[in-house]
Amino acid sequence: MTISTTEVIVVGGGPAGLSAALVLARYNRHVTLFDKGGGRSGWGQTNRNFLGFPGGIPARTIRVKGREQLAYFDHVQIFDTPIDSIRKEGDMFIAATPDGDWHAGALILCTGTVDRWPQFDGWQTTVGRSMFWCLTCDAYDAIGKEVIVVGSTTEAACMALQMTRFTRKLTLLTNSPDVTISDVVLERLEAFGIPLIVDEIASAEIDDGMIHALITTDGQRLPVDMVFSHQGADPRNEFALALGVDVNELGYIVVDTEQKTNVPGVYAAGDVTYLHSHQISAAVHEGAQAASAANYYLYPPELKDE
Repeated sequence: MTISTTEVIVVGGGPAGLSAALVLARYNRHVTLFDKGGGRSGWGQTNRNFLGFPGGIPARTIRVKGREQLAYFDHVQIFDTPIDSIRKEGDMFIAATPDGDWHAGALILCTGTVDRWPQFDGWQTTVGRSMFWCLTCDAYDAIGKEVIVVGSTTEAACMALQMTRFTRKLTLLTNSPDVTISDVVLERLEAFGIPLIVDEIASAEIDDGMIHALITTDGQRLPVDMVFSHQGADPRNEFALALGVDVNELGYIVVDTEQKTNVPGVYAAGDVTYLHSHQISAAVHEGAQAASAANYYLYPPELKDE
């Protein structure tokens, strides 16, 4: 078995992971980043909330540009390889990969989440183009448009209510027979004139990633310009749990304002945490903060101000 050594292992190649690797590189740390792909920044959306990019920048482009920026540093390695497992032995973290083990003194988890998207033929082509998950990111582009919010919880209903700042052409489609919307919020939906349809999506009319209508199992055809899914997400916390890292009731990794977890030497950043809003700008910040904290952690005692 091949055994390799680095100073910091970063797991995840989205904005948080790339930001962490960049800051560590500027600290002159040897960094090994593993990216198996996927994640929210792998979809086709254009991010218009990231300062410095008039007109927005595709999330995928941020990943490409981030890698180009890291290519300048010889002490940064990026592998498009999945990690099978991570364990801790003494003061070292050991990541097992198909090509051998990697040992490091610190670990930054930027593993993201998996969204529970509505499932219908062709749905993958619509994410980031006509189907979205984030009001903060994309609701502005819904001004005056026909919008369907998909979800059966109080939180989904509240998203629909908040969307009234952008459009009044709103429908809430549960996509589930199980509805858990509180009575108070049901009354608010009625007061704001937002129809509630308890039905499931059977299919969609799609042209080049653009949804023009959703078809329900009862045969209703619902014209639409933009779909906002609020069916929840599952944080990728498997490595954190294996290491004894604390997660909250939703499964997100618990960190402090320096992105530290309860396990010394383990940090987390990006959408796998719940400290800040799930924005690319927040992910970049969290990655940079995690890198700075990990760098300080690795200093020998004579270099610390403690």
